[in-house]
Order: sequence, then C-alpha cells, then structure tokens
Amino acid sequence: MNIKPLADRVLVLPTAAEEKVGGIIIPDTAKEKPLRGKIVAAGKGTKDEEMILKEGDEVLYGKYAGTELELDGEKYLIMRQSDVLAVIN
Repeated sequence: MNIKPLADRVLVLPTAAEEKVGGIIIPDTAKEKPLRGKIVAAGKGTKDEEMILKEGDEVLYGKYAGTELELDGEKYLIMRQSDVLAVIN
C-alpha cells in the first residue's frame, strides 16, 4: 500500500459488519457501521503527541470517527489517534 498517514493520523481497515443475526439476513441499508477495525498504517505523531498506535493493532473507534476512503476496491477510514477509543488485546 502506498499511503502513509501524516502526523497523528492512522489508516484503519474496518471489520466487516455482521450479515446475519439469529438466521435473519440484514440488508446493507440496515447494517450498523462497524466500530472495530485494524490499524493498517500509522503516522509518526506530532511534537506534542507521541504515536502510541502501531500497524496490526485492533481498535475501537467512535461511530462518526474518521473520513472514509476507498483504495483498490477496499474501504478504509483515516482518523486522528485521538478518535480511537481503545486498543483490543
């Protein structure tokens, strides 16, 4: 991938939304936006804020966090480190 986030930004690959709930198939229009994803790339941080996230981290983020973008047919989110709520161990 040829994208390198700048400063305190990270590139997140959202986890796919669940398609079935108890045998009921949910149409695309009714699916919740996933709130979990994997860090694909991270910037170096700023002089005031050190980058603590790294590639491969599983994270939780807010419902309206980040900006959506599409690369090579894959949908990603780019957001500030402060928009990430937690790292999943």
